[in-house]
Amino acid sequence: MAGDWSRYWRSPDRPLEAMHAHFERHVYHRHSHETYSFGFTEEGAQSFTCRGAAHTSAAGMVMVFNPDDPHDGHATDELGFTYRMLHIGPELAADVLGEASERGVGLPLFTEPVMHEPGLARRLRALHEALLGGATPLRRDELLDTVVVAMARRASVRVPEIGLSSEMAAHGRAFDASGDPGRANAGAARIVREVLHDGDDQEISASDLAAAAGRSRFAVYRSFQAAYGMAPSDYQRQLRLRTARRLLVEGHSLADIAALTGFTDQSHLTRWFTRCFGVTPGAYRRAVATP
Repeated sequence: MAGDWSRYWRSPDRPLEAMHAHFERHVYHRHSHETYSFGFTEEGAQSFTCRGAAHTSAAGMVMVFNPDDPHDGHATDELGFTYRMLHIGPELAADVLGEASERGVGLPLFTEPVMHEPGLARRLRALHEALLGGATPLRRDELLDTVVVAMARRASVRVPEIGLSSEMAAHGRAFDASGDPGRANAGAARIVREVLHDGDDQEISASDLAAAAGRSRFAVYRSFQAAYGMAPSDYQRQLRLRTARRLLVEGHSLADIAALTGFTDQSHLTRWFTRCFGVTPGAYRRAVATP
């Protein structure tokens, strides 16, 4: 198939999604996912920035993103790239690892976003093809268990499930920091994040965030960028897009979703949804409807 294309699948009853795509022109805007994202490049090569460095995933290489791991992405050259990606919710990963160990275990935390692991790539392919190919639920579960356990064995750190986001914030330099914000600035960044998560006011300003954190606007911007890998406005837009995904699952109209999430209109929402997720809202809605 020539040109850009994508195919998306979503489980109807648990946090598990799969994407198969080929991109030549599409450029991912900086974004993150609430899930673990495990995938591999089938053909060509893709380049992206993550955790403060530039990376390239060539054919056969595995990519690993933690929940809330900011990254972008584009084709390395004009030939483009084909890849498969799995999005697995941390609660689902915790269930699998708990079953495997028969006791409570910490969630994996990955420090390297690209691995050369041919065996792991084969496991990811098997699970991905089962999800998109209509395999039985039993087969899907078996392959999912194999992938999650195999990935966890390659993790560098284990953290409690409930503390995953705060652990990432504490290790901001390892993920995408541009400098040491200091303890006070790191605390300010966490306060700003809480304000953005808790508030539904689309009109919140930089001065409002600065007042909440007790720091200057510039200090807030720098500390938030260091801790979370993106500006507060980009993070706010990402939260709105995540809400849009949930509303699509619930069956709301695109016009209503745009209004509820603070986008100018359907076209504005569609542009940002596609830039960050690689599929249109319509394609995502069809994936939700696919058994």
